[in-house]
Amino acid sequence: MSAIQPPAEIVWWKQPLDRVEGTWIAIALVWSLFMFFMMPFWHVYGKQNLSSEAYRTTPQAYLAKTQAMVDQYTVRKETDLNLPVVRPPPGSDVYLAGRLWQWYPLLELEKGQTYRLHISSLDWQHGFSLQPVNINTQILPGYEMVLTITPDTSGEQTIICNEFCGLGHHNMVGKIYVTEGGQ
Repeated sequence: MSAIQPPAEIVWWKQPLDRVEGTWIAIALVWSLFMFFMMPFWHVYGKQNLSSEAYRTTPQAYLAKTQAMVDQYTVRKETDLNLPVVRPPPGSDVYLAGRLWQWYPLLELEKGQTYRLHISSLDWQHGFSLQPVNINTQILPGYEMVLTITPDTSGEQTIICNEFCGLGHHNMVGKIYVTEGGQ
């Protein structure tokens, strides 16, 4: 047998296994089993990718829910775009809409309180990346993603679109202000 000529016997699985081949097969098997069991472990004990829910919606219906929350809980307006800053009560449903090229509205949440954060896109696929917490999820038009979040550090957190969505993608930045309770 040579590297150029095919083996004389065509039944390849009856060929004896070389010790080096067996070692690499064993290493690959152990590594794949390790990775297989780490995925559910990391999902339960890791904090990057939260369990979420997804519901079908339309951009018009989602924008109506978002605007109702904005009308009820706006505390001030910021930026040169005059974006509303919304402070919903702890434990409530909070709506955030992604659209070319902004996150609407800005949010103000209380540290240590739990919220159900609803996120949807009104136009294209966007990526929701909350920094420095490093929560990531894909946001698709026609779907409402729901994350249960409990901010544990006060300060300013930045929302970045991490899915290219067009020419203004680099400007698609939002804010979540986390305040100490009662402020």
